[in-house]
Amino acid sequence: MSATTVRPPLGIAQLSLLGTAPPDLVRLAAGAGFDFIGTRVRPVTGNERAFDLQPGSPMLAETLARMADTGVVIRDIEFLLLDGSDQRDAWLRMMEAGQALGATGLTVAASDPDRSRLADTLARMAEDGRGHGITPTLEPISYQAVNSIPAAAALARAAGCQIVVDTLHFRRFGGTLEDLAENADLVPMVQLCDGPAQRPTDREGMVLESRSERGVPGEGDFRLPEIVAALPPELPVSVETPSNSTVSRIGEAAWVRLLKEAADRVLDEAAALRVPTSA
Repeated sequence: MSATTVRPPLGIAQLSLLGTAPPDLVRLAAGAGFDFIGTRVRPVTGNERAFDLQPGSPMLAETLARMADTGVVIRDIEFLLLDGSDQRDAWLRMMEAGQALGATGLTVAASDPDRSRLADTLARMAEDGRGHGITPTLEPISYQAVNSIPAAAALARAAGCQIVVDTLHFRRFGGTLEDLAENADLVPMVQLCDGPAQRPTDREGMVLESRSERGVPGEGDFRLPEIVAALPPELPVSVETPSNSTVSRIGEAAWVRLLKEAADRVLDEAAALRVPTSA
């Protein structure tokens, strides 16, 4: 990337190394040259390792110390699946942790099929978030109730939220570059991974792909540069690429370095697409 090209902040998401404690993820990210991380302050499944990052916890103190030492920051926290039940206590605890970490976004997805109730939930979350400096960020997920950019954007605009674009789900639910351009003002970050053009044949396969076996950016069929180029050049980019099989083979540090190098190549290609051609 040339010196005159805007270089967006580049980070790595917790899902890329799901079982790695946040202080260690900060260290690994810094070693590879990433600018920020995203971290989970609430597990998604019962099989995940839970990280206590609530105010006053030893892990929070250690994470903040690593951040101060390295300059790596935390932009976003996750993850809450909005299912229609009363989850306010859960998101308030998440916001407390996020505020302590300096995060500005809290990623959520929605399995609640009741759009009116979901809209009310998001509006209440947004109101609570303002007191913590955190904006809820709705992620359209290909196998959940909100599974398109237009649907997520309509909810977010009404509630005062934002949306995050994950390139896996963008390709799996058939997103378009027009969807991105029309809603770019709502997008605080794009998440990179790659994969085959053919999506899994059932929901179980889609969940497995999403959570544990994605492709290295630039090595699949997702045409990542065109997605990145459709969004503002300064937009933060987070690599969300889990691959349990590869990490077990090459180790955490090598995996993080590989992802950083791959993401840099994608950003270079996206920058080239933005350069206007002469007549």
